[in-house]
Order: sequence, then C-alpha cells, then structure tokens
Amino acid sequence: MDNNIKLKYSSGNVLSPKIHKVGLIALGSHRENHGSVLPIDTDSKIAANVTLHVATTTGATYLGIIYAATEYDYVKHGVHLDKNELIDKQIIPQLINAREQLGIEHVIIVNGHGGNNLIIPKIDQISRKTGLNIILNNSIIENEGPHACSGELSMGKVLGIIDEKKIKEHNNFQINPEVGMVGLNLARENNSIIDNEARIVEEEGFYVDNNYGEELLDNAIKSVTSDVKSLI
Repeated sequence: MDNNIKLKYSSGNVLSPKIHKVGLIALGSHRENHGSVLPIDTDSKIAANVTLHVATTTGATYLGIIYAATEYDYVKHGVHLDKNELIDKQIIPQLINAREQLGIEHVIIVNGHGGNNLIIPKIDQISRKTGLNIILNNSIIENEGPHACSGELSMGKVLGIIDEKKIKEHNNFQINPEVGMVGLNLARENNSIIDNEARIVEEEGFYVDNNYGEELLDNAIKSVTSDVKSLI
C-alpha cells in the first residue's frame, strides 16, 4: 500500500473511524451432516451470514471465514480437525495476516458450530500469538438447540438454504442419525446434554418456523453488534 495515500476512514456507513480496527470472522463447520433438509455446511453459512450482516451495519472489517472446524472426538457426523491443528494451521495464520495487512487490533470470531467450543480455553493463547484482542461470540450455538433441528431448520429457512420437500426423510433417524444426535450413540453415552436433547427430539420432533428463525438470527446479530460496540 502507498503510504502517501490518505485513507478515508470516516466514509460510508460506519459507527466510528475506530471501527476499522475491528475485524469480524466466521467460524463454522464446512463438512458436517445436517440431515436431509439442511446442507453439510449449515454452520458455516449461518455464521457467515450473521458476520457479514454485522460488518455491513457497523462498518467493521469483514474477514471472511475460517476454512475448518474441530469437534469432540465422540461426535461422529463430519470431517473435522484436531483443535490444535485448527488453531495452529488455520486460525492463527489467518488472524496474523489480518493484523499485518489491515492493521486490525480486535477480532470477533462468530462461532456457528458447537464443537468449536474446544478452543475456548485457548483464546488467550491465540491472542498472545496473534497480537490481537479476541472475542469468541457463541450466541448462535447457545440458542439454536439440538443439532439440525428446529433452530437450525428455522434459521436455514430464513436464509434460503433448506429443502423443505425432504422434511419426511429428515425425520428418519435411521437415515439421518445426526438429527438431534438421536442415532449418535457414542455422543449420547459421553454427553448427558446431548442425550437429554436427543430424548426430547425423539418425543417431540422438530419444526420449521420463519418467525423463530428470524428471532434467532436477530438475537445473534444483536449480540455480535454489542461486542463490536464494546470495542470502540
């Protein structure tokens, strides 16, 4: 970049010129089964949509998405990296590049995949190695409920990524054992929360509701926006 060019940081729809020190990056899962109605990259699509929306409305720098995810070893429904590989080979290099190329000082990671909670104890380490202040926003997964069920289905409907014609097949837990994790016995045996959620899905099923999807997305957007504002 030509250092003689004066950049117009106050231009456009920005909360403050300081917003350009804040970067937003999505973290989902690109290869993970979500039944018959939702695509295998559901978590990434939802996280990326929320992240881009907040970047658009606040003026924060959109840094795209991290191209991998991690998962608990007892949850077998996708292709994931070991948490240390995710951190060392994906997250840290991408964030260092953002700092060096764009002058980013703060990064909000918008997480759309529950398995990525494994990196929470490593956030301080990631901050030290990247030289960045990092916030992990978990608002999507904290509110969406059981895997590939009402929450994700409803957000997916709003975002236009579902195929509602396949609902009957989605409800077949033999074909789609990952739905509600009903058929993922190893996960149910190792995690009581997963098991309890699976029992509820077995008994009550799931639904697709546009209003519910909009509510979940709006709550996530508000949470990430609040994080942005706290940094400027």
